[in-house]
Amino acid sequence: MDAELLELQRQFELAQQVKSSVRLSERNVVELVHKLQELRFIDFDLLHTVSGKEYITTDQLRLEMEVEIKKSGRVSLIDLSDSIGVDLYHVERQAQKIVSDDSGLMLINGEIISQSYWDSVAEEINEKLQECSQISLAEIAAQLHIGSELVVSVLEPRLGTLVKGRLEGGQLYTPAYVSRITAMVRGAARGITVPANLPAVWNSLQQLLQDIDGANGVSVEGAFFQSLFNGLLKEGEILGSLRAGVQWTPAVFAHAQRESVDSFFSQNSYISYDVLHKLAIPQPKQYLQSRYPEGIALDGVFVHPSMVEMLDAAIEDAVEHGNWMDTLSVLPAYIGGQDVSKILSLCPSVQRAIKSSKAVLLGESCLFSNIYIKDMFDQMEKELDTLSYTSSGQGLSNDLRSASEPKVGLSSRQYSESEEIGDNLGSSKSVSEKGSKKKRGKHSGPAKTGTFENDHDNQESLPTKVKKIQRKNKDASSLDASDAKSGIKKGSDKVKEDNLNIISEEWIVQRILTLAPDLGELGDPEDPDALVRHLSSYLRPMLLESWTKRRNTVLMESAARRRQLLDNLQKQLDEAFLDMQLHEKALDLFEDDPSTSVILHKHLLKTMAASIVDNLLLTLDRDNKLKNGIEVEDRQNLESLPLSSADRTSLAKGLPDPLSIKAQAVVEALEGKRVDAFMTALRAIAEESGLLLKKLDKKLERTMLHSYRKDLTSQVSSETDPIKLLPKVVALLYLQVYNKALRAPGRAISAAVTRLKDKLPDSTYKNLMDYHGATVTLLALQSAATEDEEDCTSDRILSKKELLDGKMPELKAMVLGTTST
Repeated sequence: MDAELLELQRQFELAQQVKSSVRLSERNVVELVHKLQELRFIDFDLLHTVSGKEYITTDQLRLEMEVEIKKSGRVSLIDLSDSIGVDLYHVERQAQKIVSDDSGLMLINGEIISQSYWDSVAEEINEKLQECSQISLAEIAAQLHIGSELVVSVLEPRLGTLVKGRLEGGQLYTPAYVSRITAMVRGAARGITVPANLPAVWNSLQQLLQDIDGANGVSVEGAFFQSLFNGLLKEGEILGSLRAGVQWTPAVFAHAQRESVDSFFSQNSYISYDVLHKLAIPQPKQYLQSRYPEGIALDGVFVHPSMVEMLDAAIEDAVEHGNWMDTLSVLPAYIGGQDVSKILSLCPSVQRAIKSSKAVLLGESCLFSNIYIKDMFDQMEKELDTLSYTSSGQGLSNDLRSASEPKVGLSSRQYSESEEIGDNLGSSKSVSEKGSKKKRGKHSGPAKTGTFENDHDNQESLPTKVKKIQRKNKDASSLDASDAKSGIKKGSDKVKEDNLNIISEEWIVQRILTLAPDLGELGDPEDPDALVRHLSSYLRPMLLESWTKRRNTVLMESAARRRQLLDNLQKQLDEAFLDMQLHEKALDLFEDDPSTSVILHKHLLKTMAASIVDNLLLTLDRDNKLKNGIEVEDRQNLESLPLSSADRTSLAKGLPDPLSIKAQAVVEALEGKRVDAFMTALRAIAEESGLLLKKLDKKLERTMLHSYRKDLTSQVSSETDPIKLLPKVVALLYLQVYNKALRAPGRAISAAVTRLKDKLPDSTYKNLMDYHGATVTLLALQSAATEDEEDCTSDRILSKKELLDGKMPELKAMVLGTTST
């Protein structure tokens, strides 16, 4: 059997050595392999080598990789790809499978590393560590070409077994070296007797190690010192407290702190926070509150309740005896400012005295009995009385009298407000509300009528007085009330400011130092008069109030008359100024006729404007006299008398400046030829005197025109005098045609009628012209009759008058019918 096998082997060897007559090319082999794979004769994966001339199976690739890993323990995938001759992609795939199947292997950064490799590395590290006593992890990582984190993860499970050392702060230390450093840390911690910053201590230990071991010595990180220190503190080998991880306070120092604080506090009943800061206690207030729960924590010091009791007894004694005391003289020098206020708030006697008005606290620290203050006030009040009512023109009297005089021409509302400074007298109550109600009231009265004037302007004026409509016009009333309040506030503020300057603080300070010189000796060295000024500020309102009451008593009678006087002026001015504005608008119709326009302007100034100026000047003159204490008579008998130009000028010059300048400007404008110039001057004097002039708005104008039309219609229908009828008819027609209130004298009636020619029907205009011609003829006959008393003239007057009487019904019916339509 053996011989047969040997024979077969020999034949097979010969067959192999015989060269084939047919050879396959590499391409044919590749195609043959693909064909065999398609026919499933080869049912496993084949990998090409890098050269492309060989095939290798995945099992063979894995086998060769495992052999390489076992041989060196750490192999790079790139090196495996080069040595085996297979693409890196296939090597990486097989590497992942190998590592997943074997827990003793790891794939890190393109390398396969076995645990046996790490064990050998750990042994090498341990040998080096025993030689050097310390090795840096960064150094190990650099040698092994791996990361420091990987070194830590490899070494930690082998510490105490393969590696005899301690890992701390990125360094490996031998146990002997750790014991040495521990002993140094223990000695340093026990040698510290005052609070210390541990990083500074560790720096000192590092410097000591460098001095001992030289330049080649081992470098120790501060974290290693801190770790050893924390261990010693936990084991109780060192005593003290650690704050924020770095601030160390030895137990012996804390004990000395407590003894110092207890000794100072028990002896003085207080302790300053600065003392605790010097003892290195970081939070003194919290420290004292926890140690002495019964104590009182202030902003700057910590006091014992006994100090409050002592201060309370001293204050109570001062209040009972009608004296005063400076609490700073009783309290320690450390206490001041807000601390004094807080201590005083804790004193029961202070709270009782202030609540019952037995004492007052001034300047945060000085307590004055009300008996003491009242005595001083009474003496000052007597002196103030003497100075205030002396007949001489020197001293405080002049200041008091000059400041008490309100501005000439202030409205009654403003004046009544000025009297309320510093007092609560019922008689000086403000009448602004009353005045505003009166102002909003509706005024009525019989309308004035006039006669048709001749060439010498002897005819009376047209009826122009209309009813006031402030109550109907809410918008105008609101605006007026707002303006009134604004004027009141400005006037009141000015008077109050003047009154505050009547009794100066300097005068009161001098009186205080005269009555109580000891008060000036206890002030702050930097501000010795501070206490006196506080007392002066407290007394000054009381003195002002007392003086104001006496002043109001003296001025009460004249003030009431002034209020009534200015109230009446304001109401009259409201109505007259609105009427003036209403009639001023009709003047625009005659701007193209200069001669007629001048006549109308002068007529409006002589009639309506003159009465306004006369009333204004007379009232301001009476107000000025009452203010100066001059007795005046009632003006009821003088109101009906018109003033001459000289009278107006004299009254204007008699007013105080700058009101006198404004008044003279109004008188000059009244003598002029333009109504608009007069209105400007009137607004100026009204503003200066504190009076309000209401502006005529559209709504108010419509209402006044409506009221004026009703009034004129009533007068036309009831008029029996044929001469007086014509100007009323013309005024009514102008209301109908132009919606304007015309006030025309006799010389302007002809021009006014002519302007209606294109606005009226021909028949109406013809009747109006006929009536006007007959009226002119009748007036001419009446004028001639005064010179010639012949019977024929009288007959002609009667005849012409009968003619006008006959035409009156027709003219009334025509005008009233047109107006109604």
